[in-house]
Amino acid sequence: MDPEPPEELGAGPWGGSDGVRLGWSGLLELAVASGVAAWATWAALLMPGFRRVPLRLQVPFQPSGPRQVANALALLQGRPGKTVDLGSGDGRLVVEAYKQGLRPAVGYELNPWLLCLSNYRAWKAGYHGKVSFLKKDLWKVNLSDCYNVIVFLAPSVKPPLATKLLAELPDEARVVAGRFPFPSWTPSSTLGQGLEQVWAYDMKEVRRAAQSSTQG
Repeated sequence: MDPEPPEELGAGPWGGSDGVRLGWSGLLELAVASGVAAWATWAALLMPGFRRVPLRLQVPFQPSGPRQVANALALLQGRPGKTVDLGSGDGRLVVEAYKQGLRPAVGYELNPWLLCLSNYRAWKAGYHGKVSFLKKDLWKVNLSDCYNVIVFLAPSVKPPLATKLLAELPDEARVVAGRFPFPSWTPSSTLGQGLEQVWAYDMKEVRRAAQSSTQG
């Protein structure tokens, strides 16, 4: 989400006289992008643990745009308690959450290259040591102490994740989903349109609706 330094035109070690010269941030993100692709290939083909994860639960990395980030955090504005991003990617949502006063702010991510980029982003923002990026499988993390949960994941992940969230989150928790809503939940509020739309779900209301549906 942080703006990158202006591109510099001219000759240099990273570009010719008519090319674009990359700054250090650009080079780092290029290296991370290459690493992500290499890691994904290695994980899918060679790592036994990753191969056992059902294909529908394997979520490719897709960075959130500035408006998506702003909309998601607007639905959490002023809320107390621990904020977590499940599948935190390059860390932009966690860093911005901390910046807006949502603390503690934690990201869970398995990809080591994205964790590297996340920590760089936190350092660049002056939040090194203040936000946390943990290499943990979101399916194995206990979320019972989380009150603000951000989910920018694929539609195939939402049904099993909904079961996990219902089982673990406290009634006071709020879940904000980006890109795709939870298909069986009714949102408490929504913001944005199209790809920038986000949905907020209050667990107390979600549980009440689930109980009413069961009784009916």
